[in-house]
Amino acid sequence: MNDRQHLDLGCGAKPRNPYNCSQLFGVDIYKAPGASNSDIRIANLSVEPIPFASDSFDSLSAFDFIEHIPRILPTADGKTRFPFIELMDEVWRVLKPGGIFYAVTPAYPSPEAFQDPTHVNIITAKTHLYFCEEKLYAENYGFKGKFKASRVEWVHIKYAQSASVDMKTRLSSLNRTLFKARPAHLLWELVALKPQA
Repeated sequence: MNDRQHLDLGCGAKPRNPYNCSQLFGVDIYKAPGASNSDIRIANLSVEPIPFASDSFDSLSAFDFIEHIPRILPTADGKTRFPFIELMDEVWRVLKPGGIFYAVTPAYPSPEAFQDPTHVNIITAKTHLYFCEEKLYAENYGFKGKFKASRVEWVHIKYAQSASVDMKTRLSSLNRTLFKARPAHLLWELVALKPQA
């Protein structure tokens, strides 16, 4: 029986569920019109923690979300916060050991990364390295988690809605659209490395 739990960040009215988990939760900055799911919590993840307990989820998704999280914010006492690094710590915290972070975001150099004026966090093909075991550059800025990249690839957003679409299908779909448009989104599938509870 599928008793896995999934959390979708920036979920709007309807949380996405790329791994088809049986229990679905969401977080957004406000309650979207038409949202009927009682399992959607309200939080501004630029300044607040994810409002769930540690080690709660088998998977977590963020579709067109992380590009909206600021990289740097000043604090009232004159110090500096790193909201994107803090968010990645929170993602790691709420995932179970071996849990998967599935993020799809417009990335550099595609124009989609820049055209929306609320995109304040430009992601590149190597940004994930700051949070992964091989490099962990984000430790320099207070990151406490650790991920392993199982997949990082350019995708067309319409082919990234489900994690169950196999590579052959994605490549076939990509080949059909290759000459129409270059993929604008980067997909991360990052595994949370943490000790078993």
